[in-house]
Amino acid sequence: MSGGVDSSVAAVLLCEAGHDVVGVSMQLYDQREGQASFGSCCTLDDLHDARRVAAAIGIPHYIVNLERQFEERVVADFVQEYLRGRTPLPCVHCNSELKFDALVERARGVGADAVATGHYARVERTPGSCRLRRGVDAGKDQSYFLFSLTQAQLSLALFPLGGLTKTEVRALARERNLPVAAKRDSQEICFVSNDDYAGFIARRVPGADRPGTIVNETGRVVGRHDGVHRFTIGQRKGLRVSARVPLYVTAMDADSNTVFVGPRARLERTTLTASRVNWIAGAPPASSVRAAVQIRSRHVAAPAVVEVSAAGRVEVQFDDPQGAITPGQAAVFYMDDEVVGGGWID
Repeated sequence: MSGGVDSSVAAVLLCEAGHDVVGVSMQLYDQREGQASFGSCCTLDDLHDARRVAAAIGIPHYIVNLERQFEERVVADFVQEYLRGRTPLPCVHCNSELKFDALVERARGVGADAVATGHYARVERTPGSCRLRRGVDAGKDQSYFLFSLTQAQLSLALFPLGGLTKTEVRALARERNLPVAAKRDSQEICFVSNDDYAGFIARRVPGADRPGTIVNETGRVVGRHDGVHRFTIGQRKGLRVSARVPLYVTAMDADSNTVFVGPRARLERTTLTASRVNWIAGAPPASSVRAAVQIRSRHVAAPAVVEVSAAGRVEVQFDDPQGAITPGQAAVFYMDDEVVGGGWID
């Protein structure tokens, strides 16, 4: 229970379905000294809201301290990825390595049979396997962030909101007089205040603001920057470079501390490679497969051929060029509304 409306309604629906429900919230950072360097999620106010909801619906509520795991598995990876010139996706690591790993272990300790969250996704259970499907609300679907879950993790997962729209969830919260019914959703990375990724990294890594060069497609130096962690593929704003046509970040080289820029057309690509691929069925396909591949959380999945190139790696060939394929993000493979797998873009 994050203290938001989604996890609160998920808890209510499970109670109304007759389950024996225990509310659990994750404490992810030390707040004893009024620490404010993290963002908008899992604050003291959020934990208080989760406890209020638990009291209102009559279930026990516990706070689980996962500070160390969150720092080691999510935050540290986030920082290092930006310093490597990549754009990380911390929500995926939080789902697979905290909520459905560390938290599952804690849940087992209190005798729980499953872990439920407020994700907009669905699990379809068939004899001997579980399938992950999109949530019915296309605007809120979060299956993209769950691609790394294994069969063992999916077998313990419950997503009560997967068959509902956000509008219906809000209505359910109001009908049941939940104290968070009107609470706004968080739209930023939960541990970064005001979307200031660069400032967050600079505070944690002295020397991250290392000056470097901005180079155009002809190899000419057209500007300077204060660290590759301040950029992502496809970025246009904040370049401080004058040119006759709009320029976008097309690539980064962390070793040479160089940011490459070019016109929008340079962002178009038809291929990508991905590593650390997770096939939800457990084993990779015997041959190449046709799938719709989604390369960002708000990207419309595009038709492609996915071919296994080596253990844990694939090559993706899109039917049509895709813009701003970004290392560090996920490439998630769909067949209709089913997630069949996904990996990390190289």
